[in-house]
Amino acid sequence: MKAMQLSAPGGLDHLHLTTLPAAAAPQAGEIQVRIHASSLNYHDLLVATLPNATADGRIPMADGAGVVTAVGAGVTEFAVGDAVVSTFFPQWQAGKRMPSNFQRVPGDGVDGFARECVTLPATAFTHAPQGWSHAEAATLTTAGLTAWRALVVDGRLQAGDTVLVLGTGGVSIFALQMAKSMGARVIATTSSATKAERLKALGADVVINYQTTPEWGNAVLAATAGRGADIVVEVGGPGTLAQSIRACAVGGHIALIGVLTGFAGSIPSAEMMTKQQTLQGLIVGSREHQQDMVRALEQFTWRPVIDRSYPLEQLADAFRHQHSGQHFGKICIEY
Repeated sequence: MKAMQLSAPGGLDHLHLTTLPAAAAPQAGEIQVRIHASSLNYHDLLVATLPNATADGRIPMADGAGVVTAVGAGVTEFAVGDAVVSTFFPQWQAGKRMPSNFQRVPGDGVDGFARECVTLPATAFTHAPQGWSHAEAATLTTAGLTAWRALVVDGRLQAGDTVLVLGTGGVSIFALQMAKSMGARVIATTSSATKAERLKALGADVVINYQTTPEWGNAVLAATAGRGADIVVEVGGPGTLAQSIRACAVGGHIALIGVLTGFAGSIPSAEMMTKQQTLQGLIVGSREHQQDMVRALEQFTWRPVIDRSYPLEQLADAFRHQHSGQHFGKICIEY
């Protein structure tokens, strides 16, 4: 089977196409899946580009969607022909005992889904939403579930809430679409007039250009009659967190997801304290969260926004497009 591997010391020039032995027949409790799509996330980009971020010869990509081609003894949840999508933390099935590292995350601590076929425990997958393409389903493993957990599991989104999303990456677009589907008002930030129009077309009620309005936290307050956003989907990190705290309502929830602006920085803790906000870090979610999300998504009519798809052998080019920041929504690999 075809696969992409990352050679030490890493970097996009060290991604290469190779041929590996066919996936093994599934044993008890396992399924074999023909992978047809993956999608790119910031986590995947860091693994591929940071020096020695993973083992030599690692197969990258945390997201994988495809079709079950064989099932092992004792597997009753899946049958041959089922469309499935991978889970980010295969070991985190449910509950509050969540992982705090990436040692068993596909494409990082173990081999990922930039290959044509895998044999893994059945519990490493869930069903894909009915009627979704493989590329659409592949966007759920990381970005989709992160947005779902931020809004529904941790943020306890209610109809009528105001949600603030930052930028036009995969998590932010998912959060916009989910929040609107559940009756929320959505405010979005961007730096592009063209992207602003696309955000409005997806249902954003207010769009703020953070280049022309660097104090966009105050603009969010102005757009909400001084109240602020009930939930902030914070993907920027230290470079945007102060503005997110300013934009967030008294008693509001900030879901700290991303580190796009760096890994450390100062926090205006006094403002956060006086506004009695909740700041909660999160990394994707459990298999149970994903199953709940899939059931919900099957009730909605919208689909994930896919910016562009590449063939497997052009994975490095896909990462370069991601790094440019020109994309709107998700970038996928189809094979």
